[in-house]
Amino acid sequence: MEPLRADMFDEICPSTLNPFRFGRDKWAGLVLTCLEDGPRRFSELRVPLHRVTPKVLTQSLRLLEQDGLINRTEYAVPVRRVVYELTPLGRSMLEPIRAACQWTADHWDELLDAREANSN
Repeated sequence: MEPLRADMFDEICPSTLNPFRFGRDKWAGLVLTCLEDGPRRFSELRVPLHRVTPKVLTQSLRLLEQDGLINRTEYAVPVRRVVYELTPLGRSMLEPIRAACQWTADHWDELLDAREANSN
């Protein structure tokens, strides 16, 4: 499995212009996307999610686990480690996330124009 890239997400992600939210916090969609290729450790998730504080990432992971979108597995041997992975329910969110990202990219200028016109 390839390591996650630090530049995996655009600096404006998650954007307040995107009218879609996946999960109970703004980072959920990005976390789910990071887990698409398989289980990841917390330190691996921090690479592309470097703008998220460890505390907020922990909260996000807990909410995703509570919602049944990810599993948290703790291993004690040979050393203590924790991995996060998508559940089938979480995996079913990947296509809607991709569709929402594409829709936002396709309509970015319109979203900007609408925000600007309605902020006055």
